[in-house]
Amino acid sequence: MWHDVGAADEVAEEEPISVKVADQEIGIYRVGGKLYAMEDICPHAYALLSMGFVEGEEVECPLHGALFHIPTGKCLAEPADRDVATFPVREENGRIMVEV
Repeated sequence: MWHDVGAADEVAEEEPISVKVADQEIGIYRVGGKLYAMEDICPHAYALLSMGFVEGEEVECPLHGALFHIPTGKCLAEPADRDVATFPVREENGRIMVEV
């Protein structure tokens, strides 16, 4: 099911937003002009990845520095020990739509 989670112009490069859909915390990122959506909770310790440091296609957890690849959710550096989920996302009529 697709969910409207906000205005597309709310998400700028290196300035993600956090949304909640059906009890799922999701970070919405813009990389190279394209939107991405991924699980927003670091699997190492509870921290919102969207509050972390974004550089290019990577986000660093603000708590302990685990690193994730935004387009794929792949864990690139410890202390996290697993990838995070990604979600289909699209921009439609100026709105962000996420499939959860």
